[in-house]
Amino acid sequence: MRAPLHWRLSLSLLAPAMVATALALACAIAGARLEAGAPRGRILVPLSGALLVAVAIFGVGPEVVRGAGWIATIALAAAAYVGLSMVDLHGHPVCPSNSHGESFAASLAIATALHAFLDGWGLSVVRSAPSGVAPDVILPNAILGAILLHKIPEGLALGAMLRASTPSMAGALALAGAAELMTVAGSIVGGWAAPSAWVSYPLAIALGMFVFLGTHALRGERHHSH
Repeated sequence: MRAPLHWRLSLSLLAPAMVATALALACAIAGARLEAGAPRGRILVPLSGALLVAVAIFGVGPEVVRGAGWIATIALAAAAYVGLSMVDLHGHPVCPSNSHGESFAASLAIATALHAFLDGWGLSVVRSAPSGVAPDVILPNAILGAILLHKIPEGLALGAMLRASTPSMAGALALAGAAELMTVAGSIVGGWAAPSAWVSYPLAIALGMFVFLGTHALRGERHHSH
């Protein structure tokens, strides 16, 4: 018996988000396993920090600027950066490779979940838009390709940095899974709610968190190695 039309349409809308989530999780597992097997003098954490900053600036940044403008993007990203700095300075060190790494892991998972949710929302909206409605918008397949491409470094960095900041592989993968599954949740929401201008603002906050966490991983690992 064939599935009802509305179910087939729903699965068609969710499929890109599912593919993106699966790819990110596969890369997160690879990153976590590489980090777990790395020697003491590892370079994977600082490399992951650099990847996270690159994803923020070149992947998230342009998307936020288009939706919120330069002033709001810089203001909200800076506020998120300063906010995490205050957390780090007042009793909750945000470092991926020390005994207080849980603060880092929680911050990274929250930022990734927020970003993933909005990724899924955007994917669903673009896929469901009637052809010809917005001819100046990038083709849906190109958008899907761009999201899939940035899920690779995002997943690798997420897995490696969570593994470095949590006591067990299972804990790291559970956090990674919870964060990346928000892509599917965002796609479900996007299936019935068109995005408004406000969605760019939480994404700007995620941008600032990514930049802080990436640069902090670079500084923290440099200090640790010295």
